[in-house]
Order: sequence, then structure tokens, then C-alpha cells
Amino acid sequence: MTFDEFAVARLGAVLRFAVVLTGDRAVAEDVVQEVLIRALGRWEMIARLDRPEAYVRKMIVNEWLSWRRRSWRQVPSGAGTDVDTRLTPDPATGHAERDALLAELARLPRRQRAVLVLRYYEALSDAEIAEVLGCAPGTVRGYASRALAALRVDLSGARWPAAGVVKEET
Repeated sequence: MTFDEFAVARLGAVLRFAVVLTGDRAVAEDVVQEVLIRALGRWEMIARLDRPEAYVRKMIVNEWLSWRRRSWRQVPSGAGTDVDTRLTPDPATGHAERDALLAELARLPRRQRAVLVLRYYEALSDAEIAEVLGCAPGTVRGYASRALAALRVDLSGARWPAAGVVKEET
């Protein structure tokens, strides 16, 4: 497969992955552009791999994680993302839930967020995630555990009352 064939066939999927990972379409486009420029230079090596798209996705994760050193002040807002919500019965509810989820994900540290996106959006195993992040599978489980615990704490607060329960403001 040539680089052009890869780009035509997989650009949409790779960009959607980056949007979910970064929480911001503009940042995702920048990350994907940087990665594809580097991938073009190494395409002969990448094309020989069993799963070139997995390698490109790993490059995207690494590029996004390294952006914290270059633009540590930038905090993804979760607004304006391009996540597919066609399976949601009520589009308004789906958009609100998606935006709320992306906003909560944006508050997580980058590695914890990367683990959750790779696990739940990409459906990778702990071993595959560890390979992408360059760490041990146990570390992946630790990141996932801490990320999910943080989300549970955030989602159990007053902003997210249980269904049917109205909390009084004091």
C-alpha cells in the first residue's frame, strides 16, 4: 500500500481518532498533519509493518502527548468536536452528553485520557495500549483505574444529580 492509498483510505478514521483523543478538532487536525508529514518520510518502513494504521495511531498518541511540552497552556474545551452521534435517538441529548463527556475527559491528565480513549474508543487491550504508550500493562491498568475513579468523583457531584433526584441549592 502506498502512502497516498493509505491517506485516502484511512484519513477519516485517523482524524476521528485524533479528535476523540484531543477533544478539539483543530488540534486533532494539527496533530494528524504533523504525524502524516513524518509518516510520509518513513513510509517504506511503515508500509512493511503488519498494521501500518496502528503504527500511525501510535505516532498520533505520542505527538499529542508531547504537545504538553510545547503548548502546556492549551486546554481542550471539548467543544466543536466531530464525534459521530448517528446512533443516538435524540440528537440534542447525544450532543449534550458527548460534550459533557469530552469536557470531563479534557480534565484528566493526558496519559489517563489516552488510556481511556485507546481502551473504549479504539477497543485496544491493555497490552496493546501499553505498546502504544511505551509502558507496562500494569501501568495502563493504573492509569485507567485512576481516570475512571476521577470521572466517578466528578460525575457524582452536584452538577450530575442522580436521575429523578433534584438537589436543593444552599
